[in-house]
Amino acid sequence: MTRTVGATRMSGRAPSLPPDQRREALIEATVEAIQRFDAKPSTRQIAEAAGVAEGTIFRVFRNKEELFDAVIARVLDPRPFLAGIAAIDTTLPLEARLTAYVTLAQRRMAGFCTTMAALGVTGPLDGHRAHRSPATRETNERVAALIAPDAEHLTISPVELVRRLRLLAFAGSHPHITDNEPLSPAEIVDTVLYGALKREIN
Repeated sequence: MTRTVGATRMSGRAPSLPPDQRREALIEATVEAIQRFDAKPSTRQIAEAAGVAEGTIFRVFRNKEELFDAVIARVLDPRPFLAGIAAIDTTLPLEARLTAYVTLAQRRMAGFCTTMAALGVTGPLDGHRAHRSPATRETNERVAALIAPDAEHLTISPVELVRRLRLLAFAGSHPHITDNEPLSPAEIVDTVLYGALKREIN
């Protein structure tokens, strides 16, 4: 085992993987390369990030476009985001729960915006529209459930609070809308919960 690890480090190549794992590794390496270069990566950059020869990419994907389509599907996949929401501690105060949610939402939006911009995607993705509404609905339901214990203290419904949080989280995280000065999760939650008026402290 020691010789295998040592050989991998000496060669700079990743160990041999089953096809499904190699596919996942290449997708992850492409996402990493996009984040590193903030641009559409070359096959050489992807191969270096994955620790494989360039030819390995085309033994898994027919061409770069197929690989980039898989990357887009990955950043649009709502399952990791939904799992993160489910893991939020429901015993936390409301403000802390919402801050945890917005932190997850900002991270997801940042990954999405960076990937779409790097790959030159500017229009709607027809192939993914069918999955968007159910994912948004499930997200709203899960976050509304986080809010439900405090619903009696709100002037709007939990569902409406989620909608406003999502809208401000998107606008407050977008680099062009914010002039590269995004709002923090705490600022977004504070604005939605308390507004901009000074509050009297009893």
